[in-house]
Amino acid sequence: MALLPDNLSFSRKVLPIIAIGALVLAVLFIAFGLPDREQSEPAKEPPRATGEMANGARVAGSGIVEPSSELIEVGTALSGLVTDLLVQPGQFVDKGQPLFTVDTRAIRARAAETQAAITEARAALGEARASMNEAQAAIAEARTAEQTAARQLALYRGVDDPAAVSRSEVIRAEGEAASARDRRRLAETRLQQARARVDQANARIQSAQSQAGTTRTELSRATVRAPIAGEILAVNIRPGEFLSNQGGGNSAPFITMGETRPLHIRVDIDEEQAGRLAMGEPATVSPRGAADNQVKASFVRAEPQVVPKRQLTNTASERVDVRVLQIIYALPAEARDAFRVGQQVDAFIPATDGEQGSSGE
Repeated sequence: MALLPDNLSFSRKVLPIIAIGALVLAVLFIAFGLPDREQSEPAKEPPRATGEMANGARVAGSGIVEPSSELIEVGTALSGLVTDLLVQPGQFVDKGQPLFTVDTRAIRARAAETQAAITEARAALGEARASMNEAQAAIAEARTAEQTAARQLALYRGVDDPAAVSRSEVIRAEGEAASARDRRRLAETRLQQARARVDQANARIQSAQSQAGTTRTELSRATVRAPIAGEILAVNIRPGEFLSNQGGGNSAPFITMGETRPLHIRVDIDEEQAGRLAMGEPATVSPRGAADNQVKASFVRAEPQVVPKRQLTNTASERVDVRVLQIIYALPAEARDAFRVGQQVDAFIPATDGEQGSSGE
């Protein structure tokens, strides 16, 4: 080769060096580039049936821990700023206990306006009733004067001797009778007007009282209370935040709560295995990854509807295009500390035949 010295042979000296270098690179790649195939214990212990179910007929399924009341997402009937947050996660509350309060300043302002309207309407009602009493007294006085004038006029007209009574006396008596009649009619008109004002004042009072009742209702709705007795599981609001009663897309619920005494487990059973279940029998359940911590859960009910599977375990062999029957079981009180709401569990349920099956995998 023209680029190499005349006394240097490529095939005898250069090529062996290249081959040795390639061999060294190959050894290094094999030593450090291949994955570690050393066997180790699994990080999580797989679920397994024990005791009588180890060799008996059973159906396996995955479940999730939930409150016995199911999850309750607490909202608000009124939009506004949070002024008081009265609970925290893990706290147990009674039914009707206040949870949080939204701003009530605008409502209280309307309440003050309504109370002022009630006071004004009551004052107008008092004035109208006073006018009505005055009109009734004037009517009584006018009727008395009218009757007196009428008797006097009848007496004058009943005299046989025209010279016994002067013409002026007769005219005066006629005038008094007409005047008393006019005063009575005027007092009756005033009485009708006073009654109309009384009716108007009563209507204003009723309207203002209705508005006051509405305001009191809004004030009570501004304080959100616990719908049941239970445990506060999550609080996603803080004082000063604005809450909307319209909700919003994927926004988290303001407060999540539920009755956790006792806890329930909702187990998904593949519809193909549902017919094999020994319905009503207790189930053996354990927290995911803790197969040795098994407890007996008592049967509560089976949901009447078969639904698409939504609770996923993320295992490689899991089937997601299936429908499941959901079975509800109650955990014993002594096992409450070992389970948390939202935790996944493995469940083994007795079957009616000798086959073994798993749900959703």
